[in-house]
Amino acid sequence: MVNDPKVLWDNCLHLIKENVTEQQYKAWFEPIVFERFDADSRTLLVQVPSMYVYEYLEQYYVGLLSKVLTRCFGQSVQLTYRVITDSQHNIGQKIEGESAVDIESTPVTTRANKAPTVLDAVPQDLNPQLDIHKTFQNFIEGDSNKLPRTVGLSIAEHPGKSTFNPFFVFGPSGCGKTHLINAIGVRCKEMYQRRRVLYVSARLFQVQFTDAVRQNTVNEFIQFYQSIDVLIVDDIQEWATAAKTLDTFFHIFDHLFRLGKQIILASDRPPVDLLGVKDRLLTRFSCGLIAELEKPNVQLCVDILNAKCRRDGLKIPEDVIQFIAETANGSVRDLEGVINSLLAYSVVYNTHIDMRLAERIIKRAVKVDNHPLTIDDILDKVCTHFNVSQQQVVSRSRKRDYVLVRQVSMYLAQKYTKMPASRIGQLIGGRDHSTVIHSCSTIEQRLKIDKAFVAELNSIENSFRLKK
Repeated sequence: MVNDPKVLWDNCLHLIKENVTEQQYKAWFEPIVFERFDADSRTLLVQVPSMYVYEYLEQYYVGLLSKVLTRCFGQSVQLTYRVITDSQHNIGQKIEGESAVDIESTPVTTRANKAPTVLDAVPQDLNPQLDIHKTFQNFIEGDSNKLPRTVGLSIAEHPGKSTFNPFFVFGPSGCGKTHLINAIGVRCKEMYQRRRVLYVSARLFQVQFTDAVRQNTVNEFIQFYQSIDVLIVDDIQEWATAAKTLDTFFHIFDHLFRLGKQIILASDRPPVDLLGVKDRLLTRFSCGLIAELEKPNVQLCVDILNAKCRRDGLKIPEDVIQFIAETANGSVRDLEGVINSLLAYSVVYNTHIDMRLAERIIKRAVKVDNHPLTIDDILDKVCTHFNVSQQQVVSRSRKRDYVLVRQVSMYLAQKYTKMPASRIGQLIGGRDHSTVIHSCSTIEQRLKIDKAFVAELNSIENSFRLKK
């Protein structure tokens, strides 16, 4: 009979290894360090590297740990963790695990935090929820999307094996984010059929989580998502005020990331502008690659339209293609909507597609802004009003007059453009997003108490309208 506690612990690890996947073992059990076993108090002390590892073991593997401890050490073993809080000085905090007796007396079938062993493996037949029509073949490349497209293709062919994890792609509505992340999933599934790839919108994820809370199946919900090999989440900005959803996603994200699983996230703004999201998640969103998808320029819009015409067998005159590209505001969705409408009208009324028909469709389908304001327009009007130069405003000078013009420009840029704060800051003197937010707040406060200042801003804004 073996009496050496260290050998008994090694036997425990051997049994655990037989009941979990290799990745689960390396992530959660390999970091555990045996310290000592007190035979009198029947207490086993082990060391774990962080509070998160302790919480995860207690939440998901407490049943498995209880069984192997009982088999190797005997009945009524109290598992105690020493959680390292200062690795440099090897300082830790002792925490008692859940009682082995309580664990064994609880039926496994009703236990909420039942250990996800290989016996409970999640089925492989998973519907990836991908749109198979959104592929790299029909994602037309241009200057505005070359980097995200190139990186996305690399990720699809080598998921989880690159430095691009997580891959965070952001951009305004209609720029092709959903198409790109779908294309990654479709390509990955084509190359690795056994990989568990899943596309989910942030809203659907939140609905599923809410249902899981109501049905008391949160652990099963988390376990399902932690079984994914390539997780693709769209429109995560919708979680900005959903604290519980974000906390749950944090644990899923951390688990997948530790196991080298690929995570792909899409948003209409960069991580720094996701207000309401805790720093611990923002830092994780930013630790891979952040890529911006800009609205397609006119030439890319022309290329997209021509590609769609070839695909659908349409014949549209070049001048009509050019007109649509110049008036659709750089939205891929608007482009597709206009083409579909043109096709429907030409079929129903048996007419040729010409400029006259295109103009009618554009007026109904697209909100046309012939003169959208730019940062340069705003700087020009504000600088003219306050009689300073743009060079002085974008300089590092802290002179009061320049600071005021800079703040007004940032405030109006946030009001009249769809750019995120980080982008506005870059274009107005290379400032960061926090400077833009502070500037906007300062101007808003002054507008509440200074009527003369309100009149000045009204004058500047009227000059914008005259431009149009």
